[in-house]
Amino acid sequence: MKTFGAVIIGGLLLLAVFGVAFSNFSGFGHAQACGRGWGASGGGNYVPQRRGPSGLVPNGAPALSQEQAQELVANHVRKLNPDLKIGRLQDAGSYYEAEVLGANGDVVQRLGVDKESGQMILIN
Repeated sequence: MKTFGAVIIGGLLLLAVFGVAFSNFSGFGHAQACGRGWGASGGGNYVPQRRGPSGLVPNGAPALSQEQAQELVANHVRKLNPDLKIGRLQDAGSYYEAEVLGANGDVVQRLGVDKESGQMILIN
C-alpha cells in the first residue's frame, strides 16, 4: 500500500511538472496577454487604425484626408501624454507625416499615418 501511494504522489508530481513546463514553454501566457486567446492577432488595439463598423477598413473606402489624419494623431498623442502637441502634418506620398512637439516646441517624434488604413508608424 505504501508503494501504491508513492506511485500516485510521484505521478501527480510528474504531471504538475509537465503542466508547468508546457504552459511556460508553449507561450500560453503570452497568447492570453492580449485578452483574446490563441489564434487571434495580438495588440490590435495598441496601434490606432481607422475602422469601419465591422472592425475592418471597408473595401473601397476613401483615403484619409489631412484633417482626419491630424485628428487621429492628436487623439492618440493626447491619450499618451497631454503635454505633447502636434506640429506640421505633411503629405509624404502613401502616408502623412506628423511632428509631435514637446513642451518647449522641439520635435520629439515623427509619426506616419497610412492614408488607406489609418495605421500609425514611428518615423525616425
